[in-house]
Amino acid sequence: MPKDFSNPAVIILLKEAYDREKRLRAKWISKNREKLEKAVTLNREPTNYFEEDVAKQNMIGVLPSITLGHIAARENRKKTPLRDARTIPAAESIRHEHSIINMGLGSPSEDPRLARPDTDFKLDPIMRPVNAKLKKLLMKPRPTFGREVYLKKRTKEDPGNKYYFPECTSWDHGWRLQESSLLERATYGRIWQLNRSLRSRVGPQPDPEHYYPPSVPCYAKCASNIL
Repeated sequence: MPKDFSNPAVIILLKEAYDREKRLRAKWISKNREKLEKAVTLNREPTNYFEEDVAKQNMIGVLPSITLGHIAARENRKKTPLRDARTIPAAESIRHEHSIINMGLGSPSEDPRLARPDTDFKLDPIMRPVNAKLKKLLMKPRPTFGREVYLKKRTKEDPGNKYYFPECTSWDHGWRLQESSLLERATYGRIWQLNRSLRSRVGPQPDPEHYYPPSVPCYAKCASNIL
């Protein structure tokens, strides 16, 4: 409920509260005068530091670790470096165990580029060889054949038939899915239902009644009434 400031009793109460607060503030200031003067007065000697001086001090603190690094580098430079000849057996074993042929992704009969010795450390081919029938399109005249027709048919091929490994992240989903043991054929598609009905024991059957359009109810007279 708001106070009535026109009431003399309320005016006296507020005046006494203000006077009491003034006395408490004056008492606290007189009691902590020394602390207040020390807080607002700069009594220490000025250092006159600049940003360059602070950065220099930080660099001086890091110099010992840099010196130790130079000492370690000097000792390492005296050692004999490892030669490539010592790493050939490891590279040879990796090449032999993880080649495209050993992983079952290709064969030298399909791609002659894969038939090379284990000491050959060149990168494996990225793309699979192009089909001979498709390559013949480039040798025939336009417009039925030619480069444009070749590229259109080439783009329709599955990326798994053109590349040994997925070249972008969008190919990860469904890559070589036909080789998965978990692949199942659709059991509710139209083609599957048609094959199922044709190969069944009783042959194709008519559609159920709920597949037909609903019949519109209408008024029909009975035969007895007509007679």
